[in-house]
Amino acid sequence: MKSALGWAIIGMLVPALFSACGSGDEGPPPVSTRGWTWVSGSNTADQAGTYGLKGSAAPSNVPGGRYAAVSWLDSGGILWLFGGYGISAGSQGLLNDLWKYSGTNWTWVSGSNSAGQVGTYGTRGTPAQANVPGARELAVSWLDSTGSLWLFGGYGYDSAGYNGSLNDLWKYDPITLEWAWVSGSSANGQVGTYGTQGTAAASNIPGARFEAVSWLDSSGKLWLFGGWSYAPAGNGGGLNDLWKYDPATLEWTWVSGSNIADQAGTYGLKGTANSSNIPGARGGAVSWLDSTGKLWLFGGYGYDSAGLLGYLNDLWMYDGTTWTWISGSRSANQLGTYGTQGIPGPTNVPGVRELAVSWLDSQGKLLLFGGFGFDLVGNDASLNDLWKYDPATLEWTWVSGSSSARQLGIYGTKGAAAPSNVPGARYSPVSWLDSGGKLWLFGGRGYDSTGNNACLNDLWRFTR
Repeated sequence: MKSALGWAIIGMLVPALFSACGSGDEGPPPVSTRGWTWVSGSNTADQAGTYGLKGSAAPSNVPGGRYAAVSWLDSGGILWLFGGYGISAGSQGLLNDLWKYSGTNWTWVSGSNSAGQVGTYGTRGTPAQANVPGARELAVSWLDSTGSLWLFGGYGYDSAGYNGSLNDLWKYDPITLEWAWVSGSSANGQVGTYGTQGTAAASNIPGARFEAVSWLDSSGKLWLFGGWSYAPAGNGGGLNDLWKYDPATLEWTWVSGSNIADQAGTYGLKGTANSSNIPGARGGAVSWLDSTGKLWLFGGYGYDSAGLLGYLNDLWMYDGTTWTWISGSRSANQLGTYGTQGIPGPTNVPGVRELAVSWLDSQGKLLLFGGFGFDLVGNDASLNDLWKYDPATLEWTWVSGSSSARQLGIYGTKGAAAPSNVPGARYSPVSWLDSGGKLWLFGGRGYDSTGNNACLNDLWRFTR
């Protein structure tokens, strides 16, 4: 199998994507507590993890610097973090460690404190203490209504120790502390079996991929869109296929999009739903699920309306049946229009980017941070701008951060908010929203307090 660097198309993505790390209801909070707060981790990149004892929380515990991990937020407000590319207790590479963060302390829960671990699959459908997914990055995740954590695909190690694109589906039970291999293959590089569009079948399975997006609907179905890797013919490239998985029947359904790689987008009229509309093939997009069950999709690296490959800033909405192009451009490599910080405007729009992170606030606003893309003057590098989109007014607001790329982090004092604090530019961090409406951000690859561009393990909180 080809490595990630072997793909010609992936070579045009983020430089050094697979390289080593180093090279609410209560009204607004007081002004003194608003803005970014550095909460945990280091203001210096490339820190090794401090694991402590598995299962035991401690103030000194902290995951090592990493990017392209996945995360979940459970109903108790606990963050769960898995894998990525980074630094374990003493080695650097792909990781399969599972952590949880209580809001105060980190706990190493499962997986290894060494990089490069193969998967232990066991028997499909049967949980076991010995089971564990192999080390990987750029996977996707879901949290179901029972509190189980779900993980699909990514780029990493299979059961035989070979690295490549994966299509294995896993479930983790936080009560029993056991992983179960649910679906897909224990070997990398698998092509998709699409079946008939709209029809579930036991033989259907998405092909191996990384940089997809995912969400969970109100009925507990898992949804998967796009990413990079294998279509049915085995050709590597960008995907725009939409899939649904039913945990009750254990069956996948190919819902929308193409079973052929590298498809251009069909945009139609901005703001108008049409059955022929479909986003172009892409990876590294971000997504939100709103309170009405609609999926929102932004940007990534992929194909525009003309079939040109580049960075994207198109915003789409999927209502469960039809796609609608909402905002941004149908052409790749567009610059942002920032306007005045804090002021929404009909012409404001973030510039193109991939591997950003997102939140959905309690008022239904979409929030977007960072990624790798173009800044205000066309530099292609890591970003640290924070944006808000209001679906009611159809306007973007530049909230925080810089309109220029490659910004270093301004950390201030750990635990203290300050107007000058801001995370450094980065891509592939993880994010979550707590019950108080605060935005949280962890790690990624980007710039620390000294301007070093490497793996980060800093934890930030943003209060509006």
